[in-house]
Amino acid sequence: MLDLIKQVQAIAQAGLHYGENDYDLDRYQRLNELTQQMFNAWTGTAPEFAARWYEGEIGYPTPKVDVRAVVMRDGKMLLVREKIDGCWSLPGGWADVGCTVRETAEKETWEEAGLRVKAQRLLAVFDKKCHPHPPEPWYVYKHFVLCDIATGEGDGQAGMETLDVGFFGPNELPPLSVDRNTASQVHQMFTLATSVQPTIFD
Repeated sequence: MLDLIKQVQAIAQAGLHYGENDYDLDRYQRLNELTQQMFNAWTGTAPEFAARWYEGEIGYPTPKVDVRAVVMRDGKMLLVREKIDGCWSLPGGWADVGCTVRETAEKETWEEAGLRVKAQRLLAVFDKKCHPHPPEPWYVYKHFVLCDIATGEGDGQAGMETLDVGFFGPNELPPLSVDRNTASQVHQMFTLATSVQPTIFD
């Protein structure tokens, strides 16, 4: 149902962008408002939640881009503890306009973990709806990028959005921030980071 709501909202947003007839624009606006109400009813969130995120969404709707850095050291993977929920995730976040996927992975790792890294290859591109993440208003593609730690870098340190930094093996994962990455995704990254198989995608 949530996927259908997002598809209808995308149609409404496209109609608001391309529509010229005032009556049609009014109908698309009403449809957009109804999808917000449907989202709130389906997810149990407060009315202002969806309204806040739909606000400012203009133009033809396309998926948002999330980038996660996969950084390995001695068979263990770098994770950062998020301030927002106290749980752990791969360093990363939304791709900024003007930044490539490579630049985003390197920048986010520096900002969240205090480590200089060099992006090497794209491991996976996942459609968030195909994985057990909590519901949210957006449609998101997640990019996982293998990065090497620069020579001479230490153990890292927390940044403005993080509480802690650590390296963990596949059998010692801390509580994960499932909005950002699921346990199955992290375990897949352990496999992909040490293999030569092609990029996987949904």
